[in-house]
Amino acid sequence: MLGMSEGQRNIRNFCIIAHIDHGKSTLADRLLELTGTIEKRKMQNQVLDSMELERERGITIKMTPVRMHWKPDQASRMKLEEIRKRNLELRASSFELSDSYVMNLIDTPGHIDFAYEVSRAMKAVEGAIVLVDATQGVQAQTISVLGMAQEAGLTIIPAVNKIDSPLARVPETTKQIAELCGLPESDVLLVSGKTGEGVPELLQAVIDRVPAPKGVDDGAVTEGFRGLVFDFKYSNHAGVIVFLRSFDGATKRGDKLRFAASEQVFTVLEVGIFAPAETPVEHLSAGEIGYITTGIKEPGVASVGDTILPAKGGGKPLPGYDRPKPVVWASIYPESQDDFNQLRLAIDRLRLSDSSFTYEEESGGLLGRGFRCGFLGMLHLEIISERLHREFNLSLVVTTPSITYEVVTKRGKREVVYSAARFPDYGDIAEVYEPWVEARIISPSEYLPKLMPMLFDHEAFPKVTENFGERNLLVVEMPLRELMRGFFDDVKSLSSGFASLSYKILELRKADVVKLELIVAEEIVPAFSRIVSRKRAELEAESAVEKLHDLLPAQLFATKIQGQALGRIISSKTVRATQKTLGDFGKNGGDRTRKMKLWQNQKEGKKRLKEHGVGKVRIPQEVFLKMVRKD
Repeated sequence: MLGMSEGQRNIRNFCIIAHIDHGKSTLADRLLELTGTIEKRKMQNQVLDSMELERERGITIKMTPVRMHWKPDQASRMKLEEIRKRNLELRASSFELSDSYVMNLIDTPGHIDFAYEVSRAMKAVEGAIVLVDATQGVQAQTISVLGMAQEAGLTIIPAVNKIDSPLARVPETTKQIAELCGLPESDVLLVSGKTGEGVPELLQAVIDRVPAPKGVDDGAVTEGFRGLVFDFKYSNHAGVIVFLRSFDGATKRGDKLRFAASEQVFTVLEVGIFAPAETPVEHLSAGEIGYITTGIKEPGVASVGDTILPAKGGGKPLPGYDRPKPVVWASIYPESQDDFNQLRLAIDRLRLSDSSFTYEEESGGLLGRGFRCGFLGMLHLEIISERLHREFNLSLVVTTPSITYEVVTKRGKREVVYSAARFPDYGDIAEVYEPWVEARIISPSEYLPKLMPMLFDHEAFPKVTENFGERNLLVVEMPLRELMRGFFDDVKSLSSGFASLSYKILELRKADVVKLELIVAEEIVPAFSRIVSRKRAELEAESAVEKLHDLLPAQLFATKIQGQALGRIISSKTVRATQKTLGDFGKNGGDRTRKMKLWQNQKEGKKRLKEHGVGKVRIPQEVFLKMVRKD
């Protein structure tokens, strides 16, 4: 069904997309302030970033929808009328400036790990503000998200932010973003999220350029409500609350609706909008963005990309979008097995607020029972681990991250392996295949001589090199394994923070890799196992053993740490046992002979502990976490 009702004409649905740290959340603050959505006395920085982690790190992790109402004042209308006359192509030229507009904004994450969040937001809107920092210029993630927006058919509004900064390079940045979007430089807006300069003009550009919402032209004759789920969360009292964009019809409290995929029928307990808090309204109509409280408390019923339809009648599901594909895998275990059920409950609950990570139960031998989890990247893994620790007060053991490999054994069996601990033994492997990526690096030209040797170290080879103003765009192909091995950190370090990176997953290719295991006190610790390049096996083993040696607390007996790969021990180091000095005994009259006798008894006791297997090495949680992180 394709059409537009009178109520939809003054609705604008749009998102803000940008590279991390380009001022997206600050600009959202000014939009909320200008439209009076939040009173000035209640304003705070990053008001849409509600998670503690988001505020601490200064990044957006979860997309956040909000509804704003805007009616330009007289002074703004006069200024905006001049702007409107200069525009060559207006999609809303018939609207009067005195009209009040409903502006549905979705604030999106900027880090590459959360690109899936951005893609979901784009399905619910008609336009996107592409924001670029005037002090940094176009970044790799800017190109990536812009491509996603263009592919989704969104109207693009390019904007240059931080024009008030003394380091701003406004003309150069304006030219870059205009060329990238294929638009004249006059279409690029100049704003300051900090001071609010240019924000009214930006809002008016959204009204003028972004079309009002319409139904989906999918040939379906739809009677009644039809909405696309782009996110959801869980409430202990209200059950699943779905965030959705309504495309057809209207719904209200008491209506009977169903999920198209699961066929689960439910009664609407409440409908509402984000203002920015969840605010109940009488009904949710076509073109609007809001939420529905379902009352469902069963896991797995709601899913992102599903369509909500009337309980009775046909109704064709809306085109959804692909489920996220994990890029990095890691196992998460409770430090104490007594907390396993609590960890299961925590992961189930967290999955309801973040549908982009996957998990399944597994047993890790010495580590007991835990969960094998898939993440969108290293930052995503770190965020989920931190949320489990903070929000559910859990002490965790997180294994070394790995990616998915396809292994062919010498018996001809082909299997998918996503855990280093489950990787077949060295002598059983015939072939291994691993995913590759195409990475885009944008860097100032002077840093290229430093970056090129690093690419070789990470098994990357350049495909394309282009000039991009005063910068260079470098397109390379490399194993995903090497991308996860601190590639992003190395790029940032060698370019003094000026380079940026984005990537997309390619096909599987043949790999020359081996399993590296760490043995502590004659026992393999599965959490420390990893897959490494054959040519780096010895170096990686020495590095891992040295790091664990520095981190592991001294035990009652000498503890040997060994690195094993290629069917043999290739690195070894010993942590000395704790040693009593008996200094106080000497002060109280003890002689050297007495000390020697006590030391000998202590030494024999430690030997008995080791020989009889009574003494076990306890590895603290912080050691596991520090072994995961790169120095």
